[in-house]
Amino acid sequence: MRNATEAVATPILQMWKSLVAAIAILAVGGPALAASATNKDAETRTLVVTEGGGKTELALAAGETAEFCPTGCFVTMPNGDLEALTGSETIEISGGVARIK
Repeated sequence: MRNATEAVATPILQMWKSLVAAIAILAVGGPALAASATNKDAETRTLVVTEGGGKTELALAAGETAEFCPTGCFVTMPNGDLEALTGSETIEISGGVARIK
C-alpha cells in the first residue's frame, strides 16, 4: 500500500511530465504566429524588414499577402515610417500607405 505522499506525488509528477512534453512539442513545431502584410494596391509595394541585424526587402505584388517576422522585427513602410513589430500584427497597404491592424 502506498503512503499519502506517494499518492499525491505521482499525479503531480505525471502532470509535470506532460507539461514538459507539451512545451517541447511547441518549441520543435516552431513559432505559431508571424506578422502578415497584404498589398491591396494595384502595384507592387515594398517593405524593408530588419530582423536579427539583417535587412530584407519584401516586395508584395498587387493583392499578395506574405507572412514574416515570427519573433519580432522592425519594418520600414512604403512611406518611410519605421515600426517595431512583435510578430502578431497584420499590415494592410492601401493607397501607398501601410496601416497596422
